[in-house]
Amino acid sequence: MTSSVALHPEPAPIVACTVSRDVQNFGLLIEDMEAALGESWGDLSFEDARVFLDQPEAATLEFIAVALDDGDEDQLAEISALIDAAKAQDVRVILIAEDVSPIVLHQLLKQGAEEFVPYPLPDGALHDAIDRLRAPETPQARELPAELQSKAKATNDCNGVVLPVQGMAGGTGATTLAVNLAWELANSDKKNPPRVCILDFDLQFGSVATFLDLPRRESIFELLSDTESMDSDSFMQSLLNYNERLHVFTAPSEILPLDIVTSEDISRILEAARVNFDYVIIDMPSTIVQWTETVLSAASVYFVTLELDMRSAQNTLRMIRALKAEDLPTEKLRFVLNRAPRRTDLQGKSRAKRLAESLDIDIELQLPDGGKQVSQSADHGLPLSQSSAKNPLRKEISKLAVSVHQHNQVAANG
Repeated sequence: MTSSVALHPEPAPIVACTVSRDVQNFGLLIEDMEAALGESWGDLSFEDARVFLDQPEAATLEFIAVALDDGDEDQLAEISALIDAAKAQDVRVILIAEDVSPIVLHQLLKQGAEEFVPYPLPDGALHDAIDRLRAPETPQARELPAELQSKAKATNDCNGVVLPVQGMAGGTGATTLAVNLAWELANSDKKNPPRVCILDFDLQFGSVATFLDLPRRESIFELLSDTESMDSDSFMQSLLNYNERLHVFTAPSEILPLDIVTSEDISRILEAARVNFDYVIIDMPSTIVQWTETVLSAASVYFVTLELDMRSAQNTLRMIRALKAEDLPTEKLRFVLNRAPRRTDLQGKSRAKRLAESLDIDIELQLPDGGKQVSQSADHGLPLSQSSAKNPLRKEISKLAVSVHQHNQVAANG
């Protein structure tokens, strides 16, 4: 006798789980998980997730997506323990965070979470994070070309001059000045070239790497997440080499909250840079953040770029007021007028004079308009001296670099 047996396909193995207080609070996450994984994912509470990770069924898990909001911050110890348990089982962790304080986010990333996606989820952000987790991590993939690897060794015998550059509005040339000043300083003395590094502290949209055609490194995020264990050697290893002269600390590869680093983190990075380089150029974010005071206090001179327009004037006035309200050293500010009027532009010169008088500042440096060559140089990943050596903007920045180096040499010689 024969019989027919209805064959039911086995359910797909669970490769991922969302972990949250209530996944219904994260409707977009449900949609994106279904789009990315179909039926091969599940949902767990924080308590159930700890138990599940110890079960045989967890052997197929690739990652967990821990979703939390400001209401979960009082469960930080429990969530940290969950991340530890996941890492122990070789399960990767993605953080989905809504209205979570930067301090909590920083601690969880430091604990071992490997990806962070803000909620509401940007289009494709979860899919991209999953792809990065699944990408094979081979030593070859992490290796840099030999020409980009920094060959500078930690010396710990310098007392570097810190020169931050901050724009008062977008497009005022802060990054252009920072990158080209760093390169000109690195080439200011052919016989005894100074050691120069540039730090890109615009953690969200920093473009120093783009201006020099350099890759962004994952190690930057790792270093920012745990500066307490950083020493001079690990700092030097995080730098990229540009043409054997300039050493570059790029912005992270992903957009991060500006407050993911504290004043103490920035202070440690600055100290590591100062003791190993003669000049430390910093490309600052246009936003005033908690650690702006740390950079300003460490700076010898703080360059501020602006233009002849109302937005620059208003933002400059607001910044001066903010610094004075906190009793910070505004005398360190050096105002740089970008796209300054030409010698024959008497009307423009009159406007520049009125701008300085109305703000009660001295515009000590006026940079000419470098024209299309400036943007073309940035697009090609080259300093102006290598792409357009005769550009008027390049000549003025070169003069500034020579002046800075000469002044520093005189001060060093007593």
